[in-house]
Amino acid sequence: MAVSVVATLGLTAACGGGGDEVKEAEKKPSASASASEKAKDTAGQAALTEAQLKKAALVDGEVKGYTIADMPADEMPADTVPAEPAACQSIANMFFFTSDPKAKARVGRTVTPKDELSGSVISLALAAHEQSDAEKVMAELRTATENCTKYEHVGNKYSGIEALTAPEQGDEAVSYKMKGDIEGTKIPMSFTVVRSGSTLIGFYSMNMLDADKAQVPAEVLEAQVAKLEKAAG
Repeated sequence: MAVSVVATLGLTAACGGGGDEVKEAEKKPSASASASEKAKDTAGQAALTEAQLKKAALVDGEVKGYTIADMPADEMPADTVPAEPAACQSIANMFFFTSDPKAKARVGRTVTPKDELSGSVISLALAAHEQSDAEKVMAELRTATENCTKYEHVGNKYSGIEALTAPEQGDEAVSYKMKGDIEGTKIPMSFTVVRSGSTLIGFYSMNMLDADKAQVPAEVLEAQVAKLEKAAG
């Protein structure tokens, strides 16, 4: 039933001189070089490519107790859809791992506990941004968790939005929980978004049996962040 809910959600929603002058010039960086380095520091890390994201994403066998598979394309729509109220837009976007600004590339994974009685559905996605855009998305998510309590999006209602203590992972992280009223079924779910350099990793977990288990598993989150940081250098 949990898998069918995810499928339903998916369907509803890129030459000089010489001498002392030369020696002195070799000792000092040129003005243009200094300006270039300063601009690089300000801009931060450039967006990773899709190939780099695929290399950085978890694959099956890398987290004990879970089966990991590619996320179906229809669960990661390319475009954002307006939410009501607008103050909740960034949270609504992250439900489908979309954002504004749009990511340069994305790679998604479904993570299924091997314990068939767990009732959990877990997904994650890596999204490549310019670093300034990634920081903007994080800032807007953080603000939304403070100002948004409920919203409507693609025909479904979400309520009980509440900020959670974020894990100390990456450069910064945001965590929050809420309940989704989807086709008459209330489903507890939680989200964590981690920024590592210019890349965002979005995680969500829902559980139809036990609200206390609707949490992003620490072992999955930590493994994914570590693999991204290793791949990104």
